[in-house]
This record gives sequence, C-alpha cells and structure tokens, in this order.
Amino acid sequence: MPTLQQFRYLVAVADTLHFRRAAEMVHVTQPTLSAQLRELEGKLGVQLVERSRAGVTLTPVGAEVAARARAVLRDVEDIVGLARAGADPLAGTVRVGVVGSLGSYFLPLVIPALHEAYPRLTFYVREGLAADLMGRLRDGALDLLFFPVPVEGPGLHVEPLFHEPLLMVLPSEHPLARRPVIPRGALRGETVMTLETGHRLHDTVAALAEEVGATLSLDYEGTSLDTLRQMVATGLGLSVLPALYIRSEVAREKLVVARPLSDPAPGRDIGMIWRATAARGEAFAELAQVIRRTLAAEAPEVRVIAP
Repeated sequence: MPTLQQFRYLVAVADTLHFRRAAEMVHVTQPTLSAQLRELEGKLGVQLVERSRAGVTLTPVGAEVAARARAVLRDVEDIVGLARAGADPLAGTVRVGVVGSLGSYFLPLVIPALHEAYPRLTFYVREGLAADLMGRLRDGALDLLFFPVPVEGPGLHVEPLFHEPLLMVLPSEHPLARRPVIPRGALRGETVMTLETGHRLHDTVAALAEEVGATLSLDYEGTSLDTLRQMVATGLGLSVLPALYIRSEVAREKLVVARPLSDPAPGRDIGMIWRATAARGEAFAELAQVIRRTLAAEAPEVRVIAP
C-alpha cells in the first residue's frame, strides 16, 4: 500500500510542479522524492507525473490521486488533533494563517494574553493572501485562520471576533487633513491607493473608490500596509487603512494623518475560521473568547462582536 509520506511527496509536486521546490517543501533530497514517487507509481500501477525538460506536470490520474491524497492527509491531521485534544486541547502547536493586512499589528495585541492564559500552547503563523490561506486550511496544512468575514463555503466554522473601522490616510499637508471627518463626496477625483489584487482589503477599497467617485490607482499598488503609508507620505495619493494598523503605525507619524469618513463609515469584520470537523473546535472557540476580552480591554478602536 502507498505510505502517507509518499502521498505528501505527490501533493508537494502537485503544489509546486517542480521537483527541487517540492523536495525543499517536504525537507528531503530531490533524489529521495523522485525515487519515492516512482515507487508510488509502481504500487498503484499507473503514471502519476510526467517528467520532461519543459517541466513537471501531473497526468489526469495523477491530479485526481493528488486531490484525494490531500483529503487523506487532512483526515490524518484531524485524527492526530483528536488524539491530542483528548489529552489537552490547549497544549501543543496551532498552525495559524493570517491575511497580510492584519497579522503584523493584530497578533502582537492578542498573543501575550493567549500565552499567559495557555502557557503550553504555541503558534506557528503563516501570513499570506486570502485564497492561498483558505486552500491551506481546507487541505489541513493550517488549523485556523484570522480572516475577513463573511466567508462562504461548506465544512467551515466561522467565529466573528470584531468590527474594524477603515480610515482615510492622507499627507498631513493635504487640504482634507484639516477636517476632523472627511465627507465622502470630498473624495471625488482623488487618487486612492490600496494593496495588490488578491488581498481582501483591495476589493473593499476598490468598491469604496467606485462608490465615492475616487480613482483607484493601478500604477502604484502596495505590497504591504507599510508601503502604502510610505507612498501616501510622498504625496502619490490617499489610502484607506485599518484602525488597528493606524493605532500601531500612523498615529506616531508626522508626514501622514488618519481621518474617519462620514457615514456610512467603511469597515470590515474579522473572525476566526476553522474546519467544522476540527477536533479542537471547542478549544478554538475558547481562544476566541480570550481574544474578544483582550480587544475589549486594550483596543477601543474596534468593536468586539459577541458570539
């Protein structure tokens, strides 16, 4: 019978379509990975991978086997999680995914409180784009996500945490900076910059720009919230940034200022997401409660959402 390790190697090749990168992903040498894939093909009696100078592709059967192997590996992870939960569900490592527009300023707020409450719990954190993180959650490579909600899809548990306002960030010498609240109509004709396509924040800001008649900059898109802030400081345009980031990085700035927009003020909801079958689901819900209490005490900029 095929081994779980061989399934992991096949999934790595399916993810990368490159033997060297796949070998690095699973922490083996390329010859080892290639030999194990050939052995897997021998056990199944079918070719799974096509090798050529042009690159690596999966055969139709190989793609189907890889998809089913993902499900097998995910189920195995859940079995392991179930066993661990029987001992202490709030010990060990939780593999967390967080969108790039959230992690660097949200996690420092909540991790100390989580560590104090659960000293035997550790966190592996992966920051990335929404689609990639959601795929890793479904495949079992991540245990939970901190993620903009709502999220649709079968087999997911969504636990709303808080509502975060989005504020306009503009150069301190900009005429609108003198206003305590910026009327939405005043943004007509202004250039607004946001993160690259693929970020959920990009979609939110793009919709806002269209609604108020602003021009969404396609020439200057940010790779991070910090780059957006720096580009605003040089006068390239305005931006719309989350309240917790503004608390962390913009409030101490002299070259840029943050101002709320008139109602209806833009914002986003952030939640925790995990697989509905996760063995540690009740433990994750307990973590959510600690996070809500922490934000209520330390982050008045956001509104905690009751479960």
